[in-house]
Amino acid sequence: MHGPAWVGWLLVLLCAGAGAYCLSSVRRGTAAQRREARGEALMGLGMAVMALPASAVAQPSWSPWTFAAVFGAVGLWALRRRHPHHAMGAAAMVYMSLAMPAVGGGHAGHLGSAGPGGLPVLTGLLLAYYAVYIVAAGVRLAPAGAWPPAAGPGPADPARAGWPEVVGACRVTMGIGMFAMLLTL
Repeated sequence: MHGPAWVGWLLVLLCAGAGAYCLSSVRRGTAAQRREARGEALMGLGMAVMALPASAVAQPSWSPWTFAAVFGAVGLWALRRRHPHHAMGAAAMVYMSLAMPAVGGGHAGHLGSAGPGGLPVLTGLLLAYYAVYIVAAGVRLAPAGAWPPAAGPGPADPARAGWPEVVGACRVTMGIGMFAMLLTL
């Protein structure tokens, strides 16, 4: 990643917060929701580790390969489970972990490295995917008929309250984090 270290720390906080919330939600909901929470937690926490600034932790030279292996396995698992977005996220993480050695010999947290990493066309396609995903997922979070806003607080809709909305917000958050990581690649 290029840019100041504070950007890396903001990404760490953003992704770790979303991942930690999803991890804390693993015991709630249906079996499908718990499985989804585990996948979101893994992606969020993995993104947080990849976004660590180089000044925080010196990464060994083999860390990009470790990230690629772990997220490659996650991508295969996601494909097997028919979770295309998780598979796309894992593929993007593999791509970033392998592209970063070209930027300065380290992982995505190596801020201030010289030169762009990765293939511009592939990076552009991933950026386009995440831009569309963020907007679409954000729109899905908005309650139907929310505009114009109602006068005064109305009764809460029990079908829309709680855990699924927060997990959706975590997805948007991690999508923004992924977009930022790709943008600074």
